[in-house]
Amino acid sequence: MSQSISSRIAASEGKTAEKASDSVTWAMRVKQAVSSIMLPLVTFVILFTGWELAVRLLDVQTVILPPPSAVFAELFTSISFYMPHVGVTFYEAMVGFVIGTVLALIGGVIMSQSRLLERMLLPVAVLAHVTPIVVIAPLFMIWFGFGTFPKILVAAIISFFPMLINSTTGFRSVDESNYEYMRSLHASRWEIFFKLSLPGALPFLFSAARTCISMSVIGAVVGEMSGASKGLGNVVMVSANYLQMERMFGAIFLLALMGILLTNAVRIVERRFLAWHSSGQ
Repeated sequence: MSQSISSRIAASEGKTAEKASDSVTWAMRVKQAVSSIMLPLVTFVILFTGWELAVRLLDVQTVILPPPSAVFAELFTSISFYMPHVGVTFYEAMVGFVIGTVLALIGGVIMSQSRLLERMLLPVAVLAHVTPIVVIAPLFMIWFGFGTFPKILVAAIISFFPMLINSTTGFRSVDESNYEYMRSLHASRWEIFFKLSLPGALPFLFSAARTCISMSVIGAVVGEMSGASKGLGNVVMVSANYLQMERMFGAIFLLALMGILLTNAVRIVERRFLAWHSSGQ
């Protein structure tokens, strides 16, 4: 009887401890959400308030720098105009990001397995990286026309190199003791790669993805500014030509918002996959 009572007490204490742990975890998540959302929001409020006051107090002409209130009014009243262009730029950036990332990962795997292939392929990748993308984009328009494909190609190229370098470095950053242990178990090269190299490279890959996904947006915009009839890059160019500054700043604001949201989306996925790593905290 006494043993039954003591077991019930132990079970009750275990449940109480589990509830306390859950409440602490929930509190930490709420605190993390507040710090990741509220602090940037306060920063932007201060930034836009300072911008508004500076324009009003210094009597800056709208044709030079419109106040944020005029930009937001333009966005809200003409949101139906912007959304199709947002969709075009988002599509080009995402497809380019996926293509560039997949090709870079394949190249990273190949180069991490062979120093000879790295010495052969890396100069070509560096050549594509150091060539200004604003020079390549018009060339693609001549070769492939003014459709969606050249914009996707520009977005893929600009997001390719950071992922290639990080993936190569990540796949090679294998703990030597773990490697020797798997070799002692007669693990194959691919078993070592999937069970040791790939998990160890994930922090490098997600770090590159946060950079590449915003750069793919830049690539899509550069392609649109080189020749397009749709997309936020085209809106910026046309608005600049006609001095429609509110519309121009509205497109710039949407591009910045797109970059912020995409970067945070990658960060959320990173936290899911890298809860065990300091970068995923």
